[in-house]
Amino acid sequence: MSLDNRPHYTGGCQCGAVRFRIRGELGRPSICHCRMCQKQFGSFFSALVTAPKDGVEWTRDAPSYFQSSVNIDRGFCAKCGTPMIYRHPGGMEIAIGTFDDRSDLAPQIQVNYGSRLPWVETIFDQPALTDPDFYSRQESIISFQHPDHETEQWHEPGVFK
Repeated sequence: MSLDNRPHYTGGCQCGAVRFRIRGELGRPSICHCRMCQKQFGSFFSALVTAPKDGVEWTRDAPSYFQSSVNIDRGFCAKCGTPMIYRHPGGMEIAIGTFDDRSDLAPQIQVNYGSRLPWVETIFDQPALTDPDFYSRQESIISFQHPDHETEQWHEPGVFK
């Protein structure tokens, strides 16, 4: 397969300051329950997919990194704080939520399952909010987030302070 025919993925942070392009096959999508991933994502777990070796190109700036342990770096956007990267001696994983198209990146395995929060298995059993007033208020929000596609440039007035 020629370089131009390899799979192609794009994505970036919430504000658009950091953007990437990936050429090549992605590895296995997963979720990780370890405490470091919970803290990095400010959530119950992280959702990551393995990037191809030498297949990631930073098309707009690059992540900043925090060394969370002796051999792990965690990348994020220094402007908006979006968690993006889990870098380890064996390679690099990218946060699934940062991809423009996430439709084919459903996690296939859970990592550090023993560290999961005990109630995480039932969160999707909870009732869905159906209040129409809530959703109409959501529709009136003006978003400054970068769209889920490439742009020539992105810097909405007043976004960066």
